[in-house]
Amino acid sequence: MQLSVIILNYNVKYFLEACIKSVQKAIESLDAEIIVVDNNSSDGSKEMMENMFPEITYIFNNYNAGFPKGNNQGVDIAKGKYICILNPDTVVAENTFTSILNHVKNLSDFGIIGCKLIDGSGNFLPESKRGIPTPWVAFTKVIGLYKFFPKSKLFNQYYAQHLSENENGKVAILVGAFMFLERELYLKVGGFDEGCFMYSDDIDLSYLILKEGKQNYYYSEVSCIHFKGESTLKDGTYMNRFKEAMQFFYRKHFSSSFLFDIMMNVGISIFAFKKKTEVVKEKYIPNEYVLLSDKSYDTKEINGISIIELSKYEELNSYLEKNKGNKIEILYDSAAFQYSDYIKLLERFKNYGFTFKLKPINSEFFLGSNDKNDRGEVLSLK
Repeated sequence: MQLSVIILNYNVKYFLEACIKSVQKAIESLDAEIIVVDNNSSDGSKEMMENMFPEITYIFNNYNAGFPKGNNQGVDIAKGKYICILNPDTVVAENTFTSILNHVKNLSDFGIIGCKLIDGSGNFLPESKRGIPTPWVAFTKVIGLYKFFPKSKLFNQYYAQHLSENENGKVAILVGAFMFLERELYLKVGGFDEGCFMYSDDIDLSYLILKEGKQNYYYSEVSCIHFKGESTLKDGTYMNRFKEAMQFFYRKHFSSSFLFDIMMNVGISIFAFKKKTEVVKEKYIPNEYVLLSDKSYDTKEINGISIIELSKYEELNSYLEKNKGNKIEILYDSAAFQYSDYIKLLERFKNYGFTFKLKPINSEFFLGSNDKNDRGEVLSLK
């Protein structure tokens, strides 16, 4: 078998359904399998999976085993030469895996391949590629110095900004939302460390692969949607967990560092001050909805807001070009149009002020998120 796609789920039923359906399209021409590990979800995920996808291999844990252990369980039973660790709140394009499989033929030293991740509005997620988080590098991330000096090697290492989002190349660290590698290599390094703190597991695995003499690669020619991005809530709890994650990684692979603790504490203090002065974004309310589908729906408005129906992809592109800056939400029916075209749509119109919702194939809902800090939204349209 060529490929096993491992999806770890916890209480994101609707996103999981969308993810599985996109993966099914992406593996149609491959000898591949999907393995879903569920960490004791309470939102009906188990019932949904068993009813909708009886052909998929499942592991249903009776407790929340965490990210490292859950993925390790999936890899243990995988049959593919290659595995892809994939978050449940992602959508992949039809050519995602075939493109990567072709790409790795030319990379004899590859360890992990990561792709270009975008959020639910088409914006690039910088965590798609990263550097080794030494104390200084982690400090520049916490206080945001990388934003002000993206070209400076002194400040740009955390998000591997030596590469642009549209360049291919070697990077040290890849994100756990999408990791493509050989199953044998994953097992050789021991997989995810089940003693890891949150936010350090993918860093640790990436670094273990480097220590094996392999190279990790960022592959920009494949874009996938990661609806929730790096973190849903960047609050004080997130920053303390980030600090613990960096401490875990640094002590495991280097040594304890008094300097690291000082720098992280200073960084967290600066972050807390910035959060206090941050303006909370207002909830986005569109002035109109634009539906792209080859079928007509009985519902003609949502919350009193009209729905404009279009049936051709080119019509939608033309309409959006003419309405830049208007508050429009696009409703995209993937039963009639490709996931890859939806991803292209997000990337093309990411700066136009629109929002986007996707209807998975044969589903009864549209879903999406307006930015990487948004928990996501599900709309029903009959």
